[in-house]
Amino acid sequence: MAAPTSDTGEARQRDAERTRAEILEVATLEFADKGYAGARVDEIAARTSTTKRMIYYYFGGKEQLYLAALENAYSVIRGIEGEVDVDHLDPVSAIRRLAELTFDHHESHPNFLRLVSIENIHRAEHLTKSDLLPRLADPAVDVLGRILERGRAAGQFRDDVDALDVHMVISSFCVFRTANRYTFQAIFQRDMLDPARRDHYRRMLGDLVIDFLTAR
Repeated sequence: MAAPTSDTGEARQRDAERTRAEILEVATLEFADKGYAGARVDEIAARTSTTKRMIYYYFGGKEQLYLAALENAYSVIRGIEGEVDVDHLDPVSAIRRLAELTFDHHESHPNFLRLVSIENIHRAEHLTKSDLLPRLADPAVDVLGRILERGRAAGQFRDDVDALDVHMVISSFCVFRTANRYTFQAIFQRDMLDPARRDHYRRMLGDLVIDFLTAR
């Protein structure tokens, strides 16, 4: 019997990658919708073109699948932050651009925020087991750090805040706007994701961060 060709091996690898990606996509929706405790691997298998046995083969178990979905969700925003080109912009414009990028991502990835909220309910007990954890913070901190250094050198930014301070300010606005959408609307009758208000809130975020950094 002839040995498998390299093309056959590559095809199998592509199929495995597609299957794994499909499982992750469906698992993300399931965990985001029902939480870690409520999600069922049987349901995830039923909504994919694979089986429960194959899910365990690829990921090991429910906890490992949940952690993989969480890692993947974080990796998307960290990848965007790591690749964003702001070094050609002046510090003020660069900070605004990064804030807008986070605004856009969080608005278009509500399941990311649901997963983060669920993991906070679990006190990050799963995330702290991640081998990727040390790398999940680097892109955001590195990019912000470079911008802050340039802004301080130019005499534009205050020197008593660090990259994590700024990251917290940006994330607070973006997370609140999306994660608290329904309770805020129920109490105040205002939909924070109303398209008519989007540009206003996007500018508001940039203004808040710039005013914070340039305050004396």
